Amino acid sequence: MLVDYLERGVLAGAIAGVAYGTYIALVANPLIGYMETVAEGAEHGTHAHEAGEHAHAAGEHAHAVNEATTAAVSVGSGVLWGILLGGALALAFYFLEPALPGRGRRKIAVLAGAGFLSVSLAPWLVLPPTTPGAEQAFDPTIRIAIYVGLMAVGALVAAASIYGYRRVSARSRALGCATAAVPIVALVAVTAIAAPTVVEPGAMPAELVTAFRGLTALSQAALWALVAGCFGWLQARAGVRSAADRREELLASP
Repeated sequence: MLVDYLERGVLAGAIAGVAYGTYIALVANPLIGYMETVAEGAEHGTHAHEAGEHAHAAGEHAHAVNEATTAAVSVGSGVLWGILLGGALALAFYFLEPALPGRGRRKIAVLAGAGFLSVSLAPWLVLPPTTPGAEQAFDPTIRIAIYVGLMAVGALVAAASIYGYRRVSARSRALGCATAAVPIVALVAVTAIAAPTVVEPGAMPAELVTAFRGLTALSQAALWALVAGCFGWLQARAGVRSAADRREELLASP
């Protein structure tokens, strides 16, 4: 059964990864290219204009080939990232399903939300998505260590939210939701107050940086949602029943 879950998770991730890779190729890459142009313009000004005019025509063909290659790589990397997330979601769901609140696809949605909080949102509170021209306070090794540590913190916060909801929601669902929100709000508040400034946007306009980071966060949230939706559909299509349903059936059987 574990292999079946993993196969459906990988398939769900591949489907979601195609959509995510297409987004990278059509939206994210052009935006990053524009931001790189802005960053270079802010750094170098407008000198060497004549040289740029002379090299423009010669570089058009190479630029088109480079764009096609970049788009293909972007789609491929998006598929691989989706497969990784789908496989991880399927494995986690196989082992953690009884501990998740809700039924059926709602359990998968809760787990996907916990995954997004752990993998993306919690680390980004200290290490936001990097824009072209940004200045980093630490070297890559330290940043990776910080990111991994914040992923662990995000997982603990997600677990605390789920635990709080399960304990309180039996009396009041609204109170359960409020209880679940407390660890997340605390994480945001603590990082906003205590976390050092690790990334400086440099000369990039603040509005452009905000838009880029917002799009990055929304695209990752959409990827998790699409992986969860596809995985839930594949589970239902395969006739897989929830652990609660199987337990009730066993209790009802003579």
